[in-house]
Amino acid sequence: MTPLAILEDIESEFGQYFDPCPANWDRSFDGLEIEWGAVNFVNPPYSQIAEWAKKSEEEWAKGKTVIMLIPPRTCTRYFHDHIYGKAELRFFRGRLKFRDPSTGESMRTAPFPSMLCIWRGA
Repeated sequence: MTPLAILEDIESEFGQYFDPCPANWDRSFDGLEIEWGAVNFVNPPYSQIAEWAKKSEEEWAKGKTVIMLIPPRTCTRYFHDHIYGKAELRFFRGRLKFRDPSTGESMRTAPFPSMLCIWRGA
C-alpha cells in the first residue's frame, strides 16, 4: 500500500485521481479491462508491471494522465516499450516504507528503490 505522503503529494499536484488497481478492491472490476479516469494513480502488483505499463501507455494515448509507482527496472522490455521516452520519471531518494494492508501502519523499508512514471495527458 502506497505511503500516504505520496498519495497526498500526487493529489496536491494532479488533483483528484482514479485508482484502477486499489489494494483492497473487491474484484468487482479488472483495472486492465476498464476505461480509466482523466487522472489515474497506479501502484500495480509488481508481478504484473508489464501489463499495467502497457495499459498506462494506452490510456495516456487517449489523452489521460497516469502516475505509476514501480521499482526502477530500467533493463526490462516493458520499460523500453511503454515508459522510456514517453513518461516523465521521478526517482525517490532512499527506499519507501509501504503500509501494511491490514493495519495501514508503515512496514519495514522496501527492499528495492521506487520511481514514479508520469504520462501527462492533454
